[in-house]
Amino acid sequence: MPATPGIHSEAQIAGWKVVTKAIHDKGGFVFLQLWHVGRISHSSLLNGQLPVAPSAIAAPGNAFTADFGRAPFETPRALETAEIAAVVEDYTRAALSAQRAGFDGVEIHGANGYLLEQFLQSRSNQRTDDYGGSIEKRCRLVLEVARAVSAVFGSDRVGIRLSPFGVANGSGEGDPLLLYTYLIDRLAELDLAYLHLIEPRASGAGQADVDHQNVPFASELFRPHWPNALIAAGNYKPDTASTAIDANRADAVAFGRLFIANPDLPERARRRVGLNPYNRATFYGGGAEGYLDYPTFEASKLPAGQQ
Repeated sequence: MPATPGIHSEAQIAGWKVVTKAIHDKGGFVFLQLWHVGRISHSSLLNGQLPVAPSAIAAPGNAFTADFGRAPFETPRALETAEIAAVVEDYTRAALSAQRAGFDGVEIHGANGYLLEQFLQSRSNQRTDDYGGSIEKRCRLVLEVARAVSAVFGSDRVGIRLSPFGVANGSGEGDPLLLYTYLIDRLAELDLAYLHLIEPRASGAGQADVDHQNVPFASELFRPHWPNALIAAGNYKPDTASTAIDANRADAVAFGRLFIANPDLPERARRRVGLNPYNRATFYGGGAEGYLDYPTFEASKLPAGQQ
């Protein structure tokens, strides 16, 4: 995707070293999220080559092009069976680069309609080899990547992000409970540090403001299958995040949009003060606007007692 940060060049590794040192100097920890978007990419970003995917099935909707324009998703090229080992190796190489750059661990992105989720779900995976068909075979690549990355960092420094009920970028499984129960049970056997689940009420939030009602909590459904730390994400606010943790649905709650708009979000949560609204129009614009110009609480002087 255009202007996304990477971990595949020496210049990028050098740049990340500055970031990780700054975080460590403040006593913080930082994981790098590893993602491969598969069919969600566009040939303008790939030297004219088609994106790759488990099957030659185009996603619905529009891709971001190299110049931040929009164009219909292209029909991807299905990966040959022999090529899949190289995909796993790419994840291994990225994990090694993250380690060199000073990251404390990595999170495998297996959500949001990206490549790993494309392999998981029957809508996007119609292969007939060892990586398609049954649930076990569709989960094979995710488990291979998790094992490979764990071999670099150790499983206690690897997490994984999943969206069992997601519909982003053409995803959506007919029986997500069956698929994701199997997958999470197998991932639990690898003893990963944490499972990061996107709540179904936030499905599609990357493209529009959504708040699906009368849907289950993914964190609650899969908590019995996960023995280690569980992170929930999706349309949480400080008060509802506290409720989720108090109810033992999650051990932590992740924020995206609210953290962009509120650089001092933890302090605002502690003080129970108002939150800056985010400007969605700037989320994928490629410039600094909407990333560096939101005021802190002290600067905005918002009244206390608001959420």
